[in-house]
Amino acid sequence: MSLRKTAAYAFLIIAAAAAIELAMGRHPICTCGSVELWVNSRDSPKTSQMLADWYSLSHVVHGLIFYALLWLLTKRLPVASRFLAALLVEAGWEVIENTPFVIDRYRETTAALGYSGDSVLNSVSDMLMMGVGFLAARKLPSWASVLLLIALEGVPLFVIRDNLTLNIWNLIAPDPAIQAWQAS
Repeated sequence: MSLRKTAAYAFLIIAAAAAIELAMGRHPICTCGSVELWVNSRDSPKTSQMLADWYSLSHVVHGLIFYALLWLLTKRLPVASRFLAALLVEAGWEVIENTPFVIDRYRETTAALGYSGDSVLNSVSDMLMMGVGFLAARKLPSWASVLLLIALEGVPLFVIRDNLTLNIWNLIAPDPAIQAWQAS
């Protein structure tokens, strides 16, 4: 598949996810009316509303993991097809993540106590971040991808006491000790 065709399909996947989120009532941008590059706080009302925040790093991790899994499971498929498959999974997650059920679950069990879902702008950025992780994993040696994954999980753990691993853990099996540590 050509790069142009892959880019066109990627655009359509992202546009479809954005359209679904808009139809679900998600706000296109932050209700504060501004668009910012980076939000540096875990608990800001602007978190998950702008282009990037600490949770954007977890979407890069998604890309690293999706690349590895799809390489292991479907290495005969062209990389463009694997990329589009990863993007479909990420787009599906972005839509599911912004349903009332998942938003409420995040509020109940994770460090994202005031989480109100993503703006469409943030969701699109998250899908692009996954793409960055996927493409980085394609170019980096395996050991460098592993080190990058560890750094992208370790830095937010140290700075905001949260990361992808803790989010998944707390969504599936909330642990009061972890929640207390994150809140301190």
